[in-house]
Amino acid sequence: MRLDKAIADGAGAVARPYRAVDTLAIMERRGTITRAMREAGEDFRARFQTAHLDPLKAANLARSGGGAAEGDLSGRVFAAREHVWRAICACGGLASAGGACLWHVVGMGRSLKEWALEQGWAGRRLSQEAASGVLVAALGALAAHYNGPRSYGDVRS
Repeated sequence: MRLDKAIADGAGAVARPYRAVDTLAIMERRGTITRAMREAGEDFRARFQTAHLDPLKAANLARSGGGAAEGDLSGRVFAAREHVWRAICACGGLASAGGACLWHVVGMGRSLKEWALEQGWAGRRLSQEAASGVLVAALGALAAHYNGPRSYGDVRS
């Protein structure tokens, strides 16, 4: 998301940089999700990044050689992919609203609004309120998958 107004960059030039919005932190701060749900989402996001599932990644130049380091990396990537797949399945699979929302919003870092309007679920656009509900439910299922069914705690209205 771009900032609304121009600011000075490090060299003093005028710029309108992109700014990252941490959807999970905002939702926890508002009381929409619990700490356990945010932590589950952050764990999923970290594993998603380790799994190299975002297609817009640059090549890792450190991997040019062979040997144990490359084998270790591929094993780590494989384990992260297994973790992501199990988490997606626990939330209904990729064809479900919860699984699709986790993949795009938490994993790939798209905004909730962007996912709701552009991607949605099964080709259907969703309202931002409905998308928020999908994400809350998915994070509750994810927290239960990681820590047991009571891990999502009490959510304030």
